[in-house]
Amino acid sequence: MIKSFFLYKKAINSSLFVTLWQETIENMEIQELYAFYKKHPVVTTDSRDCPQGSIFVALKGESFDGNKFAVSALEKGCALAVVDDRQVYDTYLENPLDGKLMVLVPDALQAFKDLAREHRRQFTIPIVGITGTNGKTTTKELVRTVLAQKYNVMATEGNFNNDVGVPKTLLRLAPEHQIAVVEMGASHPGDIKTLVETAEPTCGLITNVGKAHLQGFGSLEGVIKTKGELYDNLATRSNSVIFVNGDNEHLMHILPSNIKTVQYSQHKEDADVYGEIVACDPFLRLRWRDKDQWHDVATHLIGSYNLDNVLAAVTVGLHFGVDPHAISEAIAGYVPQNNRSQLTETGRNHLIVDAYNANPTSMAAALTNFTLMQVSPKMAILGEMRELGDSSREEHKAVIAKLDECHFDKVWLVGKEFVDLPSEYRKFDDVEQVKTAIADEPLEGYYILIKGSNGTRLFQLPEML
Repeated sequence: MIKSFFLYKKAINSSLFVTLWQETIENMEIQELYAFYKKHPVVTTDSRDCPQGSIFVALKGESFDGNKFAVSALEKGCALAVVDDRQVYDTYLENPLDGKLMVLVPDALQAFKDLAREHRRQFTIPIVGITGTNGKTTTKELVRTVLAQKYNVMATEGNFNNDVGVPKTLLRLAPEHQIAVVEMGASHPGDIKTLVETAEPTCGLITNVGKAHLQGFGSLEGVIKTKGELYDNLATRSNSVIFVNGDNEHLMHILPSNIKTVQYSQHKEDADVYGEIVACDPFLRLRWRDKDQWHDVATHLIGSYNLDNVLAAVTVGLHFGVDPHAISEAIAGYVPQNNRSQLTETGRNHLIVDAYNANPTSMAAALTNFTLMQVSPKMAILGEMRELGDSSREEHKAVIAKLDECHFDKVWLVGKEFVDLPSEYRKFDDVEQVKTAIADEPLEGYYILIKGSNGTRLFQLPEML
């Protein structure tokens, strides 16, 4: 609910609706905004994309303020602009556009979330909430792919998993959808609490917890507490379900006692779903067991760490009645995108690209997996890990120590955090220096692991290799 008063004191009903919306309104209740949305069911937060009759929400960030573009959005085609800047609103009052409405609210982002939650409440379908330190996008895609074997699925696109992306996702819900999969990310305490209060999931899954965004969370304990906010929310809802990795002690420790849980595991044979690795050569091959029947799956995924992600998708699929053989076929057919555990054969090199994100946990897993791959020669191009706060130097030293154990044929380190540490490996300030080095010394015949935080922009390298 938008905490404000509807100053015009006019109730929305069918007879007053048309007249009322011709006026410029200061503050409104969420049901009134939703009544407008039902007649104009397109929302944009980008003033460069303003479909006729849409609603523009003026969001703010560190380097932009959507309020400044609200009038432009109305001129381009939007029917309503939701702003939280009093000066912009008052200026518009002096010279309003004919038939175009501007609404002043205390917080445009909160209004956006409230609108999305009101829309979500129109649906009684299952909503699967997914969060975690690593693997949440891959798991979300696997879950979506599995559920699509039986249902019309609405799922988060890409990694739209923050306080803007989740409302956008929810507003895509349509009557034809039978189930939804919503990914939720976090970089500060309370982030997941906010997102689950918007999405109101009926079941949930935390992939894992690890050392990421420590600058925001402060510690691993802070990460666990924040991710656990998904569990906390589900525990308040009747008939909710948690899908949990029974091997993860952190997650098992914070499980609510009053909620149904379904476990998957690669170490506990009595789990609801049990699985094991057959090979990583380099693609992951596995088998999983449902009751007494084994299912073999050859995937297009790189990395033994993806076994947990696959088992999570299997578990969700089985819970919702997807045929076991259809589950295996869906997982076998899934091909990762967006620089996440992709193997690319270029003709000159074999690239293992995981350049979207990096943190101590995922970096260690990637290096371990690359070490186990029976291929040669091996090269690692690693970008620095961002948002680690006071732990950054220590965690980058740990990566270098891990590299010393791996004995790869060639290692390049990219970014200030690596450059400032003593090591024998070749170092680069940024990706531009790496691109120059590749141009001067073309690399051929290598298996190359490319991993780093998105900000290091290592995703620019594959086309040169």
